[in-house]
Amino acid sequence: MSDLIAIVYPNEHDAETVRTRLFEMQKEYLIEIGDAVIAVKSADGQVKLNQLFSTTAAGAVSGGFWGMLIGTLFLMPFAGAALGAATGALGGALADFGVDDKFMTDLTETVQPGNAVLFVLIRKMTADKVLDGIKGLGGVVLRTSFDHEKEQKLRDALHPRPATGAGA
Repeated sequence: MSDLIAIVYPNEHDAETVRTRLFEMQKEYLIEIGDAVIAVKSADGQVKLNQLFSTTAAGAVSGGFWGMLIGTLFLMPFAGAALGAATGALGGALADFGVDDKFMTDLTETVQPGNAVLFVLIRKMTADKVLDGIKGLGGVVLRTSFDHEKEQKLRDALHPRPATGAGA
């Protein structure tokens, strides 16, 4: 089962820093990410989704290739490529996966203009190592599907408390 987290950052750069760090940890097999999207609320209130993978574009490229290949068999490669690209783009748009775009847009509309929300769909992770990897990078947890204990550990990792002890 996958878990979803949404963390608010004061700007897109900070959210991108964390997303990049998570992908580095994925290369180390510490986390398996299903989707990682940054949604930014502009000064005029518009929400822009910064997705890593466009299913529409991928569908158009794939459809164009197959359309041209099949069109070549019928001596109409350009017509086949155009038809293939159009149907591929339509299929790609309908085959959106990961976190629901409407959900991300609706949730991002609740934050301050200029803020960015990092949405991460986690398939599995080694929690202690991942939390150590993002420790102190900031952000405010907006929503998670974690239980209360895991959610508190995430909050603590983002904002570690200063050590208290018998002082000088």
